[in-house]
Amino acid sequence: MKIALIAHDKKKDDMVRFVTAYENILKEHSLFATGTTGARIMEATALKVTRFQSGPLGGDQQIGAMIAKNEMDVVLFFRDPLTAQPHEPDVSALIRLSDVYSVPLATNMGTAEVIIKGLERGDLSWREIMETRNGD
Repeated sequence: MKIALIAHDKKKDDMVRFVTAYENILKEHSLFATGTTGARIMEATALKVTRFQSGPLGGDQQIGAMIAKNEMDVVLFFRDPLTAQPHEPDVSALIRLSDVYSVPLATNMGTAEVIIKGLERGDLSWREIMETRNGD
């Protein structure tokens, strides 16, 4: 699966800890990240991450474009709900696109763990379920 990894500044350490803890699961998937988050993940792990611009410079929008083209399966976006973000419209657009295209979106570690545990068990992906439901 294609998994996007995004973290606001105050959540980058949490993202690095999360990815390190689940590296054995994530290594089986294609990973994408915004600039600094991706760099931090690659420094801390042996994972290969395709990096986009930083969020404020368009990275959130680049990931949003992948969602709109049905090229992203999961978004793990550790948001800082207590700090105003200068690029909040981009954040809102990314969340909206995840909802429009039914892309699973975790905005905190607890939800991200539920998604990762589902990947670990090898459950059917939501896309396979949707294809079966739609007769594709």
